Amino acid sequence: MEQEMSLQQHKFTTLHSIVVELAAADVGEIPPTLSRALHALVVKWLAAANPSVAEAVHASQSSPLTISGLLGNRRQGGVRVGDYFYFRISLLDGGLVEPLMRGFELSENQSLVLGDFPFVLRNMYALPGTHHLAGAADYALLSHPAPVLTDIEMHFLSPTSFKQNQSVQTFPLPELVFNSLHRRWNVFALEQYQLPACEWNAVVTGYELKTYALKMEGGAEVGAQGWIRYRFNCAETARIATILANFAFFAGVGRKTAMGMGQTQLGNSQFKIHNPRTQSYKKPRRKANAK
Repeated sequence: MEQEMSLQQHKFTTLHSIVVELAAADVGEIPPTLSRALHALVVKWLAAANPSVAEAVHASQSSPLTISGLLGNRRQGGVRVGDYFYFRISLLDGGLVEPLMRGFELSENQSLVLGDFPFVLRNMYALPGTHHLAGAADYALLSHPAPVLTDIEMHFLSPTSFKQNQSVQTFPLPELVFNSLHRRWNVFALEQYQLPACEWNAVVTGYELKTYALKMEGGAEVGAQGWIRYRFNCAETARIATILANFAFFAGVGRKTAMGMGQTQLGNSQFKIHNPRTQSYKKPRRKANAK
C-alpha cells in the first residue's frame, strides 16, 4: 500500500503510448515470447533514472504501464542481423515519461540481451505522428467523448483473459471488460475525473473470437483474440463505456497487461494497433467455446 500511495503522489493527467525500436544483433531463433524480459527492461530504464519510481512501479498492485509483446520480422528458420523489431509501452501516469526516456538515453549505448538473444536499441518514438503506435491522450479529454457510442466494438489483439470467481475466464463478458477498465481508470485518473460505479447492462450483438496460448516463463496463459460488439441501451452507461473503450488503447484489458496480454483497441479508434500475427501465439489443444 505504501508503494501504491507513492505513485499516487506523482499522478499527471496525461497518458502516453511509446514505441521502442530494436534490431537483431545476431542470427538465430528468438524466444516465442519475451514478456518478462521486456518488463524487466522497462523497469531497468526507470531505475537508471529514478530508483524510487522504479521500485514503486515494480511493487504496485495496479501497474501504471502496459507492455506489448515483441513485434516485427520473425523469419522462419531464424532472424538475421538487422531485422527490425519493436514493442509498445503505455503509461497511465504521465509522470513516468521523463524517467523512462532519461533511463533509455542512459542505457542506449549498453548491450541489450532479451531471452539470451542480443539486440541493438535503434530509437524511441514518443511524439504523436512519429510512429503509428505512438500517441498521447489526457484524462480530461477522454472524459468528454464525442460521439458517445451505444454500439461499441472492441478488438483484442493479444490473448486476453480475466479473473472471475478464483478462476480464469477467457470470454470477454461486458462486466469483465468494463470493470477491468473502470478499476484502472479510477486508480490513475485525478479525483475530478473519477467515474461512478456502473451496472454493465450490455448485450453482446456479435463476436469473432479464438483462444490462443501465450507462452510465459510460468507456463502458457490462454486468452481470447478477435473482436466483440456490445450494445448499451442506457445513455449514461454508454457514455462511461465509451470513455473506457477509448482508454483501452493505453490501459489494456484484463490480466497481465504489463506482460503482453490484453492489448486492446476500440474498433473505430483514432489509435490503431496492427494485429501482431508475427507473435508466436499457439492455439490451445482443447477446443474453446468461443467461435
